[in-house]
Amino acid sequence: MTAIRINLLPHRQLRKARQQRWFAILAAIVVGLGLAVVAAGQAYLVNEKSTQDARNAFLKDEMVKLDKQIAEIAELKEKTNDLLERKKVVETLQNNRGEAVVMFDELMRRLPEGLYLKSVKQSGDLLALAGYAQSSARVSTFMRSLEAADLFDEPVLIEVKSAMVGPVRSSEFSLNVKIARQTPEATQKGGKP
Repeated sequence: MTAIRINLLPHRQLRKARQQRWFAILAAIVVGLGLAVVAAGQAYLVNEKSTQDARNAFLKDEMVKLDKQIAEIAELKEKTNDLLERKKVVETLQNNRGEAVVMFDELMRRLPEGLYLKSVKQSGDLLALAGYAQSSARVSTFMRSLEAADLFDEPVLIEVKSAMVGPVRSSEFSLNVKIARQTPEATQKGGKP
């Protein structure tokens, strides 16, 4: 007869204990790797966030600088427009500085005999003339003469009335006439604008 051998060693418990140790070691490694991945991901995200915050701060600084430059440009445009307006006024004054002398000279050349002016008032481009004439026909002649002049346009008779100037009976008149402003081009061509 053969002898029956019985193994009394607790080999199942030993194998189970060994498997539990391996499981614990593998679980610890997986947890460690997981924590390392999470930490690396967190570090990456923090780094990216700080980089983006730096970019945002740089952009804000640049926007502030650009806003200041835009304000300066707007101020310069305003100053430029102001200077251009002043330049136009000076050019207008320069172009029209001899206008009064030319206007009075032309008025005296156009006055017919028997008519004299008592007042001449200028308001912008409008000239208000008032005076006395020996007859209303002389006022008509004066108006035609003004209309023929290059310097004057559209004479309009306001009123003619009979008046005594000393012992002489005369016609008192008032009329308006526009001054034809000469532009430099029209002056060169020699005609009305």
